[in-house]
Formats: sequence, structure tokens, C-alpha cells
Amino acid sequence: MTVKIAVLVSGRGSNLQAIIDNIERGYIKNAAVNVVISNKANAYALERARNHGISAVFLDPKGRDRAEYDREILNVLREYDTDLLLLAGYFRILGSEIIDAYRHRILNIHPSLLPAFKGLHAQKQAFEYGVKVAGCTVHFVDEGLDSGPIIIQKCIPVLPEDSEKTLTDRILEQEHIIYPEAVRLFVEGKLKVEGRSVITLD
Repeated sequence: MTVKIAVLVSGRGSNLQAIIDNIERGYIKNAAVNVVISNKANAYALERARNHGISAVFLDPKGRDRAEYDREILNVLREYDTDLLLLAGYFRILGSEIIDAYRHRILNIHPSLLPAFKGLHAQKQAFEYGVKVAGCTVHFVDEGLDSGPIIIQKCIPVLPEDSEKTLTDRILEQEHIIYPEAVRLFVEGKLKVEGRSVITLD
């Protein structure tokens, strides 16, 4: 059985590309990205989807409240018989209707070692705070802001010569490694949520 994946995006989609590449090279088996949905018409991630023959859908949020907009997303997810929903640089908060429909089937990548530096510009927050280590986190999505159970984290040192940009770039390199890894574990049925903990099964 093929796990059908939908991806929500708002920007460049480099993590989307990492997922697609790892499916195409066989690292993630028995899975396919069937649809990419964006709230931004000019998101380059939509072009990435088209380049791989994946349906690319722009849903305009203007003039709609969150519940109405989320129902539009849900309609597309159901149309494509979605099993797993990925957030990849999606700059909107999901409402409870989507979260309830896909409980423990929504993954997000965040550029900090959660629970530190939630929300936008996490790399900037970490750099300005003067941390000695930074990193990224893949987690299940719940009703809170970057608060769901943690699946994988990757830690990197903050170097004396780092700038906000170089730190951001080095974190992104690790995102492209751990997000496909988390998707692979999900597809293979190796993730079990117990309260706030995620157990990786052998």
C-alpha cells in the first residue's frame, strides 16, 4: 500500500524538495506526494511540485476566516485520499478541524530545538539569544504553537564565526536530513505516540 502524502507550503519548498528526492531515490518507500497546497500563489514550492508531476493547488485565504479556509484544505486532502499531511514552511496555524481529522498524522519541521524559540524567525531568536547550540525539530502537530510530541531533533554547534544567515543555512542542511527520516519512520509504521513521547519502534 502506498502512503499518500499532502504537503502544505508557503515559500520556497526546499524541505518539500528533500521529501520528493528521498521518495524518488527509494529512501522513503511505498509513499508518494500526491498534492502540494499553498496559501501563496507565487510560492516556488508549487513550481517544484509541477516539475515532478505533482498536483499544485493554490487556495487563496483572503476574505475567509480560518475555519472556512481550513475546510477548503480538508476538501482537497479528502479529494486526494491523504494519509499523511506535512507542513513544510507553511506560515499559518492549523485549526482544530484539520488537526482532529489527521490526529498524529500531521508532521512539521521547525528550525529550533523545541521547546525553545517557537514561532517565526526561530534561527534569529536563537542567534540573538546567544545560544551555544542550535538545531531543528520534527514533531507531530497539535493545537498549540510548535508544541506537539517531538519525533527527531538534530543539534548543531553555534560557531564563533557564525552569522544569523550561516546558522540558518547550517540548520536547513540538517532539516533536509531529519525530515525525510521522520517521514520514512512514519510510512514504515515505526512511530508510536505515548502522551508527550514518541517511541521509535524497531
